[in-house]
Amino acid sequence: MMQPESVSPPPASLEGQSDLSGPPERFNAGQYLLDCNSRRPDKTAFVDDSGSLSFAELEDRVRRLAEAMRALGLRREERILLFMHDGLDWPVSFLGTLYAGLVPVAVNTLLPADDYAYLLENSRAQAVLVSGALLPTLAGALARASHEVQKILVSGPVSNASGLELVELETLIHAHPPAKKPASTAADDSAFWLYSSGSTGRPKGTVHTHANLYWTAKLYGRNVLQLTEQDVCFSAAKLFFAYGLGNALTFPLSVGATTLLMGERPTPEAIFKRWRGEVGGFRPTVFFGAPTGFAAILASEQLPARDAIALRLVSSAGEALPAELGERFRRHFAIDIVDGIGSTEMLHIFLSNRPERVRYGTTGWPVPGYSVELRDEHGAPVPDGELGDLYIKGPSAALLYWGNREKTRETFQGAWTKSGDKYVRNEDGSYVYGGRSDDMIKVSGIYVSPFEVEATLAQHPGVLEAAVIGTEDAQGLIKSKAFVVLKPSARGDAGAGADMIVTEDELKAFVKERLAPHKYPRSVEFVGELPKTATGKIQRFRLRALERERRT
Repeated sequence: MMQPESVSPPPASLEGQSDLSGPPERFNAGQYLLDCNSRRPDKTAFVDDSGSLSFAELEDRVRRLAEAMRALGLRREERILLFMHDGLDWPVSFLGTLYAGLVPVAVNTLLPADDYAYLLENSRAQAVLVSGALLPTLAGALARASHEVQKILVSGPVSNASGLELVELETLIHAHPPAKKPASTAADDSAFWLYSSGSTGRPKGTVHTHANLYWTAKLYGRNVLQLTEQDVCFSAAKLFFAYGLGNALTFPLSVGATTLLMGERPTPEAIFKRWRGEVGGFRPTVFFGAPTGFAAILASEQLPARDAIALRLVSSAGEALPAELGERFRRHFAIDIVDGIGSTEMLHIFLSNRPERVRYGTTGWPVPGYSVELRDEHGAPVPDGELGDLYIKGPSAALLYWGNREKTRETFQGAWTKSGDKYVRNEDGSYVYGGRSDDMIKVSGIYVSPFEVEATLAQHPGVLEAAVIGTEDAQGLIKSKAFVVLKPSARGDAGAGADMIVTEDELKAFVKERLAPHKYPRSVEFVGELPKTATGKIQRFRLRALERERRT
């Protein structure tokens, strides 16, 4: 395989350029993605552990659900919380809601009930589409929320109804005829929401248009990844992520590819089963993952041989890919990992390596159709080789953060979107990741607010205060670490003179019980005091500097 450094750069005229012909003014993304496959009705669209859907079956269920939701009294532009595990009902629910002119709000399935109570109140969702296994969590959220939903549509077996009044999704779909036509929406109409974590720990409702799905499929799925109807796509990132939504729904539907959906956690063993074709009989040709997952894959004793899989293309996003991981993957499988960066605000990847042009240690080049700039703290451009704040301009940018004018103005600045990331531009036009512009930590591709974790640790009876930072592990991946100051009555060891013994494992478990699993600190260090400013603010940058010194 050709080494990345030997690949000549494309002509300068191609950088940041693309066919920018967009969708028509009246445009419904649900209808568009169904229409892309009208000529292949019998081809398999989606496969999960329970079965499969052809493109014709997908369209029938989508249109029936759209009609059913209208019959339930749900009205145009009302929000519908989509709280479901990945499976056949997820794309049906998302597309059916779009088709009806409603607004699906796709949410993470791993959060505690308090977070869902906030999401329900913030979105004012009129209905919830929920997996049966998640009903107890939903019931807890509804009990805490001041907002009441009108309908709860449940997918799959119900083991515990939790006292909720439910409508079975399968029964509802079969009880209604297919809608004759989609809602007459505009390309720039609000189509769906995704929630993006904020620096205060409160998620922000990021509002996307119908056209944004069209743009990401065209500019990245087709033009960069060059997906075709012969591909079988499999994404470790779930559909509720912006990354997973493109990988496992928008991109494959736009070209007629087949998609494998996996409801369980993306462990190496679960991924390998699908790589080998042991679920649904399809072996994926395209795999979408994140660096943390690739590290686990390469460390697994069950790592399959190259000739046991059918992969032709592998994509990575969510966090910066360490060069060593990409090189190890290429040595074993003779396939490069195509690393890029996207965001919830831009919907998918806007800066990326190319299948034919990979330079490990960089995030690649601007995706044609997008422009990027690096600016200093005064907004002036920075020269090559210097660190700057990354700004992006492109047609898939979100409209706004719902109900958050301050953050909207800070992030969406005219035609430009401020990413919150620091980057350096190389002479060849590639970009190197330099960290977050604020204190947010990205763990396994998901942002974690240090403030939220610190506040949770402070709830422990033995903790006085805490500071959380991101630090690199031996493989160059970012993991969260907590520096904890204990109360005088507590100790971090079994020494004498303490009323309470607090251990690292105890504090990890304490956070796990109260926050989403990915937010717990991977390591804990007990310290006598934390570095602070004269006004008492914790100086996390000093802790990060300390960790860097220890690694050198």
